[in-house]
Amino acid sequence: MVTKPTPIKSLKVGHFVMSEDGEPCRIVDITISKPGKHGSTKARVDVMGIFDNRRRSILRPAADELDVPVIEKRKAQVISVSGEIAELMDLETYETFSASVPEEFKGKLEPGGEISYWKIENRVLIKQFSSE
Repeated sequence: MVTKPTPIKSLKVGHFVMSEDGEPCRIVDITISKPGKHGSTKARVDVMGIFDNRRRSILRPAADELDVPVIEKRKAQVISVSGEIAELMDLETYETFSASVPEEFKGKLEPGGEISYWKIENRVLIKQFSSE
């Protein structure tokens, strides 16, 4: 997976990070404690999985770094929809691939429509739909 290490101190709510189990997540809350008599500052990063919507917590020293995933934002055309799977064609590279349809777009995707999607590693997340 393509990631870049970023210091925890420079992360903000709404940014994306990789959780310890390798799932790309969006930051929901960051809490940095004050240093104690014998310890360094600790950071607690609460995150929500992008693909599975599971809440996780990452507890690390505030001086550490977390991996931030590189997200490719692209557009595609809907070729067909069968059940919860949509067949899509990228508008730049013309490659075809399948993606699961999110709850908010079920019943709305139609062949010929254009969508915006995020590609993280080999996983695809449909973000926006516009019918033509």
